[in-house]
Amino acid sequence: MAPDRNTIDAFVKLGKYLTDFCDKCYSNDPEVDQDLKEIIARAGHHNGWFTEDNILFSLQQWGDLLTEKNIKDWLDNYSFSHDGSSKTVGIVMAGNIPLVGFHDFISVLLSGNKVLAKLSSNDKVLLPYLSKYLMGQQPSLSDKIEFVDEKLENFDAVIATGSNNTSRYFEYYFGKKPNIIRKNRNSVAVLTGNESEEELKALGEDIFRYYGLGCRNVSKIYVPKGYEFDTLFNALFHYKDIIHQHKYANNYDYNKAVYLMSEFKILDNGFLILKEDEALTSPISALFYSYYDDESTLREKLQHMEEQIQCVVSIKESDINFGDTQKPSLSDYADGIDTMEFLLKL
Repeated sequence: MAPDRNTIDAFVKLGKYLTDFCDKCYSNDPEVDQDLKEIIARAGHHNGWFTEDNILFSLQQWGDLLTEKNIKDWLDNYSFSHDGSSKTVGIVMAGNIPLVGFHDFISVLLSGNKVLAKLSSNDKVLLPYLSKYLMGQQPSLSDKIEFVDEKLENFDAVIATGSNNTSRYFEYYFGKKPNIIRKNRNSVAVLTGNESEEELKALGEDIFRYYGLGCRNVSKIYVPKGYEFDTLFNALFHYKDIIHQHKYANNYDYNKAVYLMSEFKILDNGFLILKEDEALTSPISALFYSYYDDESTLREKLQHMEEQIQCVVSIKESDINFGDTQKPSLSDYADGIDTMEFLLKL
């Protein structure tokens, strides 16, 4: 059984709609879709971290991904050989960045299953609007998409994304059904000191996009002994205006005060705090760093920590390029778990 052609077509149309919308927004075209503009404004009122710039960035990425070729190349990796019976898949969505659960949503529908989605209170506006657009393109999808406010019930499998704390709750409630349960992850960058200014500037995108709230954001860097931080700070100065976002600024002021009162040694450029710390998870407005002596030893250490790491960024070809952490392809799965394969085996 092949993926449903009508569902693919609906997503391709959605991709074009998003691309056209973003192009018109960026060029201040008066013909821009005012309904989606209003939805973006509502999402921002609902969640102060969801700025227009960040929502447009997310929509642009999805517009770029949802093309006929990209979807075909992705789905060609799978055998759609199940009997065609549709399962109901519960999706518990996180709300840390705009549309963070959209890949799960797409995967469930393109696998021929039904979505039963519980939205995060932090991101309740965007996905229902895009779902409405999809159903307008393909009315049969209205029988395959349902949103619930209360707890999930009557599902055959579940995909739940949350923190290390909520994962225990998820495992208790959902453990008896087929499941994918995601916990906290962070992304790291390995610097050698040989990076160009352009590469370090691109690293700023990995650090600051979505204010560092995503699991694909770089929250920790590893640098060689004797690393010259001025080079990094100069490259990151491009992002200085982030301090004008009041929620970010409040976090910066608070964390700086805590570190100074605790007499921690920090480096500070007026909008980002660098602190030497072994932890992977740094608070908003802070970036942790650790020194390394030998890169091969560091790589072994990162291998042992792979269940805590979403992305590794560096100049090595096998890693993610600087500036690309928030541009995953359709086959880049969270936590390295193949969601589509899981869904096709239900």
